[in-house]
Amino acid sequence: MNYRIITKYYYLIAFLLLTNSVFSQNEKQEKMELLNFMVGEWIGTSKVYEKGMVSKQGSAYQKITYDIDKSILVIELNTELLQLHTIIYYDEKDNKYYYYAFSKRGVSRYPAEYKNGQLIVWSNEKKRFIFNRTLDGGFREYGEQLVDGKWTKYFEDTFKNSQ
Repeated sequence: MNYRIITKYYYLIAFLLLTNSVFSQNEKQEKMELLNFMVGEWIGTSKVYEKGMVSKQGSAYQKITYDIDKSILVIELNTELLQLHTIIYYDEKDNKYYYYAFSKRGVSRYPAEYKNGQLIVWSNEKKRFIFNRTLDGGFREYGEQLVDGKWTKYFEDTFKNSQ
């Protein structure tokens, strides 16, 4: 009789673990699918701002794809001003996205959130990068810094899908 009770508990625990694993994977997949608006091959312009004026400008190319069964988003950015390889990952334990940026200077890791149809990456409390879709079906990434209590744009990359 004890054997049957132990067996029932074993199956119940195994079922709960499998169910949790399936729901966890579904949550991660759902969070990553929110970033579908970023996927594509994009061409456009990169601008750097100083005191509200464009100080530098150049051509930009960006390829964004999913990898490892859509568990990460890979961004390859090439501009005349910057080359950057980025990985975006959703961590279900922390309930947040992480943005890993790789450049010639090294790697940085920043927390990110999906809010109002855009991805917001926080490099610190006073600097953020925002990724969103434009009204004409394009794609935009821009950076803002908090100056005297006001968010001020310091760079902007605007793209159109090249496919």
